[in-house]
Amino acid sequence: MTTAPVRPPYDPELAALLPAVNEVLPSSIRPDDLKRVREQVSAAFLPIDEVIAGRAIEYEDRTIPGPEGAPDVVVTILRPAKKRIENAPGVYHTHGGGMILGDRFTGVDQLCDWVLEFGVVAVTVEYRLAPEHPDPAPIEDCYAGLVWTAANAAELGIDPARLVLAGGSAGGGLAAGLALMARDRGGPSISAQMLIYPMLDDRNETPSADQFEGIGIWDRISNDTAWTMLLGDRRRTGDVSPYAAPARAAELAGLPPAFVDVCSTETFRDEDIAYASRLCSAGVQTELHVWPGGFHGFDSLAPDAPLSRQARAARVDWLRRIARF
Repeated sequence: MTTAPVRPPYDPELAALLPAVNEVLPSSIRPDDLKRVREQVSAAFLPIDEVIAGRAIEYEDRTIPGPEGAPDVVVTILRPAKKRIENAPGVYHTHGGGMILGDRFTGVDQLCDWVLEFGVVAVTVEYRLAPEHPDPAPIEDCYAGLVWTAANAAELGIDPARLVLAGGSAGGGLAAGLALMARDRGGPSISAQMLIYPMLDDRNETPSADQFEGIGIWDRISNDTAWTMLLGDRRRTGDVSPYAAPARAAELAGLPPAFVDVCSTETFRDEDIAYASRLCSAGVQTELHVWPGGFHGFDSLAPDAPLSRQARAARVDWLRRIARF
């Protein structure tokens, strides 16, 4: 007889919302599910014009040079409306979706909150997705966008001393990879990195991965699907780049201050806690939050829940204190 794994409980209010969320984003995504789930996710999120409707925010799209030998990259710039912007804090945003779902507007509602709260200029990048475009396409697209953003900071109105990387889930993993890449390539100066329940480790072998299989959002099976689509036969070998899977990085010293948050009740819990601990051990100023009872993506999928409000407030507080917004 197989016994169910012992796991921490979900927050009761979030647990009540989970069945409805699973109708759009099932717990387990297998390769044959990808087309359907992409369509469901795309249909579930509001277009950008509806997200900013009635808010003093404007946006524009730019097509910029992509990585060498690769297609151009599209970025969207969000800023306070009808204002002359100079020396504003900047956020370079990499969206979530496991490297296989979503687009540059995934998670944009939180960016809009920061635009209004701090007068942020935010740049969100459209990177190529796996499996059509496996590693290193996603991270290299993101790095090309970061280099462009830093080079054009004055024209965008961004203070280059306050340029923060931010992303959730896969976007958090990409943000962590960008921080490593910028350090190692002598690239743009990054003031801080916000890693929201980041996807960091292709090996997927932690106790929390075992606990959350077939339940919640983005379970062990979904994680296996996405990492295999991104890395192919290199997955779980010594040929995985730390820019694709930042948990593989041998050295974390010299990185910018980090905010890491994750839920007690999700697949990424243990790899994110381990990464935050390693950042601290490497001398990187790091703030870690483990939100009790949240499912993966809880604050985006259930933004009005009390735990979601608490998590978003903690990020705003960190941006104010550490990133000097």
